[in-house]
Amino acid sequence: MKIQPVPLRGSALVNDWLAGHPTAEAFFPGAPGDPHRVRTVAEEVAARFDREARVRAASLLTGGGESGGERLHRFIEEGGFVVTTGQQPALLGGPLYVLFKAFTAVALADRLEELLGRPVLPVFWVGSDDHDWDEARRTWILDPENEPVELNLPPRDGPSPAIHRIPLEGSAAMAGVLEALATALPESDFAPHWRAMIQECWGRPGVTMADGFAAQLERLTADAGLFLTRSHDPELRSAARPLLRAELRSAAASEAELRARAQALEAAGYAVQVPIADGATNVFLDGPVSRDRILWQADGALNLRGHQARLSEGDLSGNGDAALTPNVLLRPVVEAHVFPTLAYVAGPGEAAYLAQNEPLFRRHGVTRPLVHPRFSGVVMERKVEKVIRKYDLELAALALPHHELAGRLARDDLPEGIRRELGRFRGALARHTTELGREVTELDPTLRDSVEQLRTQGFAGLADVEKKVVQALKRENEIMLAQIAKAQLHLFPEGVPQERRMNVWYFLFRYGDAFLAEIRRRAEASLEPLQSGTPVG
Repeated sequence: MKIQPVPLRGSALVNDWLAGHPTAEAFFPGAPGDPHRVRTVAEEVAARFDREARVRAASLLTGGGESGGERLHRFIEEGGFVVTTGQQPALLGGPLYVLFKAFTAVALADRLEELLGRPVLPVFWVGSDDHDWDEARRTWILDPENEPVELNLPPRDGPSPAIHRIPLEGSAAMAGVLEALATALPESDFAPHWRAMIQECWGRPGVTMADGFAAQLERLTADAGLFLTRSHDPELRSAARPLLRAELRSAAASEAELRARAQALEAAGYAVQVPIADGATNVFLDGPVSRDRILWQADGALNLRGHQARLSEGDLSGNGDAALTPNVLLRPVVEAHVFPTLAYVAGPGEAAYLAQNEPLFRRHGVTRPLVHPRFSGVVMERKVEKVIRKYDLELAALALPHHELAGRLARDDLPEGIRRELGRFRGALARHTTELGREVTELDPTLRDSVEQLRTQGFAGLADVEKKVVQALKRENEIMLAQIAKAQLHLFPEGVPQERRMNVWYFLFRYGDAFLAEIRRRAEASLEPLQSGTPVG
């Protein structure tokens, strides 16, 4: 087994940014590969965070492995920083890229600590106040027949509360998911350890999706020293509340500034990742039944989407069951407000909105973190790698629909004699119908259409013959195509990149801790070398 790096791809904006195009780079705050820019951001962040602020930030973190306590002490006493990444909770830990993000953050934090001479902690923001249940409730694994299988919990009717409010304990559906997972996973020397971990994370009393996700991630990254914070933590919400209240007071101005930023992106030829809705603030109210967007009115009043009643001071105080939470554009600002953040490890979607939300950082006086792309890769098992080498396939070709790839391979394998005669026939048909059309036009111009019809029918008949030849080759190559189809299911299940679809547990049961070590190694190797420099004062 190996993990093969692949280029991270996203929108045109993100692709241009990754390629170093100046037009796209102008919308980003810089990259951690620039030591001067790192030191500049570090100095700005250090000016905003004293020891007391770091004590509060440290109290919001869990995990960090065996040395976590000692590292938090150094973070407080030596004026440390953080590198962050994050994701909303997902069933059984979600797709592979969750771990790719986590280990990229670990690798980048280590590099920046080496550069600056001060502690830099990797922190994973668990977006437990997210309310996209439909995305969170499903995941995919490989079954004993090497077929992708979806494991899922039922959809919810009507609006969904935040994920941290939805209990899984006692759910027959969750019990069914765990049973299906246990049945599908392969037996190995590693299996007892992982089965116990799954039960500890997902089968314990009172567990929610957010709890299970965080517990699993904390255990899988303990040796790497990853810290976690949960967005529904009451103390984190308390730390964020002043900024969220300030954002509500400036809702109209923020909307205007974000709209101007969106127009600048569009003028540069880029699509906007997050549409700017009229009258919508960047703040939600997370209540027991649903998480609702707060709207602003011209007279300064606030109300929830779909409700006419004005929100009172009590509604916004955070003293009851409801709490203020940021939207996707404001969340990174809140994060950098609460934690001394040097850099954010982003996937393609996150990178796009980090280019869009600059006005919110500026409005609230928060330094924009540098943006670094997460590692992107594909897990290449030996049996899959053998198929790719055997048939000399490019990885990108396996992303094609199977019938399209099969047709392309069959055409590539046309016997030389058939290929030669098909080419001659096409050339002769084109040449002779052109000459015939010229001759008959001199006799009677109306006959030209008949010749064109003959030409069209001739090419159609030729294409039909070629299609039947290709089908014959496909039948002859059934074993090859079956092997390629299996490889496609591993690498691009249902046409989706493996890292965005497949769950980690299959690979852990097959390869144990070596799989985590390989992710970490690849994430470290994906970073550009950084220059050493003088510590930040």
